[in-house]
Amino acid sequence: MTAFTLTSPDIADGSTIAQSFEFDGFGCSGRNQSPVLRWSGAPEGTKGFAVNVYDPDAPTGSGFWHWYVIDLPASVSELPANAGAKGGAHLPNGARQIRNDYGQYAWGGMCPPPGDKPHRYIFTVHALSVERIDVPDDAPAALTGFMVNAHTLAKASFTATYGR
Repeated sequence: MTAFTLTSPDIADGSTIAQSFEFDGFGCSGRNQSPVLRWSGAPEGTKGFAVNVYDPDAPTGSGFWHWYVIDLPASVSELPANAGAKGGAHLPNGARQIRNDYGQYAWGGMCPPPGDKPHRYIFTVHALSVERIDVPDDAPAALTGFMVNAHTLAKASFTATYGR
């Protein structure tokens, strides 16, 4: 059996994330573009995928969702650079971006408070037992996460850090 893995040529597991992926706003001035993500080894019976990026260290009491993509077809195993652009033009047909905690339907780059210890950013792909996650387009990330986890056959993650 092949292990289900998630990698990025732009961000290595355990590395420090480049400033170019930083948010552009709230005092941050990055390019706010999502990295290339690639996965392999999805289990038999996978009908779709979901991808998310989460910061458990954000000083919110509940972490911070930087990106949530659902309804990725089972035939997809990679998201290109800047797949998280507003409007979804770089996503596969049918895929949807859920509103991130910046309030945008797009990638929201890193922007931890200045002086905080570097935050952890967890990149995860979920192999799903369904083709489509049954949530409205304006669903919050928490509800989306509940539904994604209810249909997850397997998941693969890597974690990298960023501080300023």
